[in-house]
Amino acid sequence: MTIDFWGLGLQAVNVLILVWILSRVFWRPVAASITRRQEAAQKMIGSAQAMREKADAAYAEVTEARANIKAERVALLETAKAEAEASAKATLANAQARAEEMRKAAEESIHKQTLSAQKAHAAHASELSLKIAGKLLEHLNGPTAQSAFLAQLVDAITRMSDVDRAALLSSQSTIEVVAPENIGTDRDAIVKAIHKALGAEPELEFVADPALIGGLELRSTHFVLRNSWQADLTQVQKAVTDAA
Repeated sequence: MTIDFWGLGLQAVNVLILVWILSRVFWRPVAASITRRQEAAQKMIGSAQAMREKADAAYAEVTEARANIKAERVALLETAKAEAEASAKATLANAQARAEEMRKAAEESIHKQTLSAQKAHAAHASELSLKIAGKLLEHLNGPTAQSAFLAQLVDAITRMSDVDRAALLSSQSTIEVVAPENIGTDRDAIVKAIHKALGAEPELEFVADPALIGGLELRSTHFVLRNSWQADLTQVQKAVTDAA
């Protein structure tokens, strides 16, 4: 077997020429295209990474905002709850104070009504008692009672001050001797006793006043000397009314 070195050399040259042509015509454009695609892909990856970072930042902001909103909502609910409790307590306190005022006012009103009723009952009872006493005293009128009242009148005149006595005697009006009924045969004795007690003899006029029930009184325009059961009952009624 013989080796054709010239043929091998020519084939090697052909291969080298083919490789050179491929490298110049095919591989370099393809490599450049691959490089450009890689650069474009790298840019796309960088852009996507930036967008992802922005999205992550936005998500973090939204999460923080949601947390803040939740915290504000909780704070608002707590504030509203505290205000509602304070308002309820204030309303309850006002209602209790108002109820207490109404209770005190009711108690005062009941107390006043009770006192008023007690006074009215006492006044009615005293008035009724005095009427009964007046009716009973009417049956006691007689010579003995009349003599007793005359003695009391004389005693009262005797105990008058000099000023009152002088004022009574200097009065221009007539001195009235008031009795519950017309004085009959005892008129002269009464006049004599009064004149003696006064130490003077002024003109006396006898007047009948059944309201006295029993007794003898002296009256002038500016002077009254009470000496009757009516005056005694009036004093008793006043004492009962004041004590009620």
